[in-house]
Amino acid sequence: MTIFSRNEMYWGEDAQSSLTQKHVAVFGLGGVGGFCAEMLARAGVGELTIVDFDKVAPSNINRQIVALNSTLGQAKTTLFEQRLKDINPNVKINVVNDFYTNKLNDFLLESQFDFVADAIDSMRSKISLLAWAHKNNLPIVSSLGAGNRVNPEDLYICDISELKDKKTPFVASILYQMRRKNIVEGITFVASKEKPFSLSKVNIIDRVQTNAGEQIEFAKITPASTPFVASCAGIFMASYIVRKLIST
Repeated sequence: MTIFSRNEMYWGEDAQSSLTQKHVAVFGLGGVGGFCAEMLARAGVGELTIVDFDKVAPSNINRQIVALNSTLGQAKTTLFEQRLKDINPNVKINVVNDFYTNKLNDFLLESQFDFVADAIDSMRSKISLLAWAHKNNLPIVSSLGAGNRVNPEDLYICDISELKDKKTPFVASILYQMRRKNIVEGITFVASKEKPFSLSKVNIIDRVQTNAGEQIEFAKITPASTPFVASCAGIFMASYIVRKLIST
């Protein structure tokens, strides 16, 4: 049996073969995006572009798949490139070790993605990526609602027009910014019905320099995060993407 034999027992050899020709981009390799990227590799997607600027920190260990005491301080893109190729030596991995801004869009358009997974937690970058994908008719699934939650059973997938909880501050901000851009449908989200909860809030000002030399400063609210919801949200995203890819 091959590494994908059990996949083929479910969706067939033709579908498995078609996945090897697909290219998916994963933006953000944290608790959500990391599990999404891994499941896509285990499903047999042939080409992955992984985008992240961050390094493993101690606070990542409770929920991120490459976060270990032995990997502290290492770039997440490097760790995932090694891990995904260890899963499937034939997968093509394109590494973008950078903070996403719209200055990356011209480069990304040349990549001809079949699908985009958005697991970015910076509001400005998330809005920019969603708008870019929508404008260019790129299928995208985006993560909402993994932080400040403990129950993965409350996760669901829907179009932006069908979101159930529209009053949570993060969700409300996303919807407001999307309406300003006249985007009210056509973007898929993984969201949660669970009411967010946190015993405390951590607010910081983060500063990042992109590879192009941009100086980015943004306010960051660090949410509570449990080991359960982010991982399941990433798996939901990967399952949705693969099902769409093999149905086309």
